[in-house]
Amino acid sequence: MILYPAIDLKDGNCVRLLRGEMDKATVFPESPANQAALFEAAGFEWLHLVDLNGAFEGKPVNEAAVKAILARVEMPVQLGGGIRNMDMISGWLDAGISRVILGTVALRNPVLVKEACRLFPGQIAVGIDAKDGKVAVNGWAELSDQLAIDLAKKFEDAGVSAIIYTDISKDGAMSGPNFDETLKLAESITTPVIASGGISSLDDVKKYKELETHGIEGCILGRALYEGAIKAEEVLTL
Repeated sequence: MILYPAIDLKDGNCVRLLRGEMDKATVFPESPANQAALFEAAGFEWLHLVDLNGAFEGKPVNEAAVKAILARVEMPVQLGGGIRNMDMISGWLDAGISRVILGTVALRNPVLVKEACRLFPGQIAVGIDAKDGKVAVNGWAELSDQLAIDLAKKFEDAGVSAIIYTDISKDGAMSGPNFDETLKLAESITTPVIASGGISSLDDVKKYKELETHGIEGCILGRALYEGAIKAEEVLTL
């Protein structure tokens, strides 16, 4: 299972939100580039980046911080947040991002996602953020009527490299993941699933590892890593 340490970017800083609320951000002291370097030195193989401002504004906002990270580390980086058209997708891939995550646009323009998968095979993931099983968009500010599972099924034959599934109600709350909904999604599709939201202990990671054969190929680690509830040297040896 691939473990993805997360760096969420807000106003150029490395932060963690509580249940996606921008006014409930905890700012961590390390610069994003320094934090990325620490994750790489610890032995993580991938990095998960989110431009939080970009997710709300619909365009890249923390470009300088992302490029500073890319200049600092050699490990592959996946990036989401405010990427809404083909120029943005190609621009980030040209800049050195290994995989672009498409969220809001996956709901509003699935044809674009499929075309991006055709043009950039293996480099496009779909981010599905859900609350009560329904898809949230625009930085989680809007809740749609679309069921997360139904949206994921739209991309079954598109060549999407992964579905990154986040349960908003669990994200940043350190209360444990929504295993049931994540497993339900993974068993409904053939596209690999990366689990996100609420992972707060080694036991949570162990449980996801046990579900790997059900299609959950990775999980994203956020607040628990920053606050020491999960230690890199322990989680990487599970």
